[in-house]
Amino acid sequence: MATYAIGDLQGCFEPLQRLLSEIRFDRNNDHLWFAGDLVNRGPESLECLRFIQQLGHRATVVLGNHDLHMLACYYSDRKTKGGDTLKHVFEAPDAGFLMDWLRHQPLVHYDAARNWCMSHAGLPPMWSARKARRLSQEVEYILQNDCKNFFQGMYGNQPDLWDKSLTGIDRIRLIINYLTRMRFIDQEGRLDLKTKEGAGSSPQGFIPWFRHPQRKSADTRLVFGHWAALEGNADVRNVWALDTGCVWGGSLTALRLEDQLRFSVPAQADN
Repeated sequence: MATYAIGDLQGCFEPLQRLLSEIRFDRNNDHLWFAGDLVNRGPESLECLRFIQQLGHRATVVLGNHDLHMLACYYSDRKTKGGDTLKHVFEAPDAGFLMDWLRHQPLVHYDAARNWCMSHAGLPPMWSARKARRLSQEVEYILQNDCKNFFQGMYGNQPDLWDKSLTGIDRIRLIINYLTRMRFIDQEGRLDLKTKEGAGSSPQGFIPWFRHPQRKSADTRLVFGHWAALEGNADVRNVWALDTGCVWGGSLTALRLEDQLRFSVPAQADN
């Protein structure tokens, strides 16, 4: 019995099947954690969604920014972008069922008993894992109960600094941005959402979120995706980066939580 955390799929179903073969996934005993961005850019988003949904309690999912974007396009008048590969998902006969299942997934999974936490982009330094899970539930409640109005106000880069007095859509938007889009922050925890390169490309006054010296989740073991430019290297104790850019021709990576052993398969199978 083992638990494997898997990085961003983004519609890369065939590599997922090879990765599951590599780790000898036992559907009756093992558990899979998916760090968000199940869909988009890759060719088989529909297959990824169907497979993971059918795993039932053997799969734990957190939502990523691409997952939320797909839900926004489905449930509201938000338009798809040029690079999106979501059309075949929306046209599937089980689209409504899959979208409803996906919007009921959390933004943060926190296993306090084992001291593991998972969110798509990580945790901002001023939040403990327990607080991040509590704040994520505010988003999840609206997503599950008032999703059309939710998506109309979801997009945007402001506000960019946490203040517990924030209310309404500004509060919800910022929680989402921390948990699904964050890469660089300043010492106060202010977000820079424009820079997408590797950890060495920090804008002046900013650092990768996981290097903040006063990070309140430092003693919690944390897995995240989202940041392919890290190439799986977060170089900080108790933090594991799992997005290794499969959809961009890199690899798909899993981390076995019990011993922190990594497994990877290339985006393209060897012929």
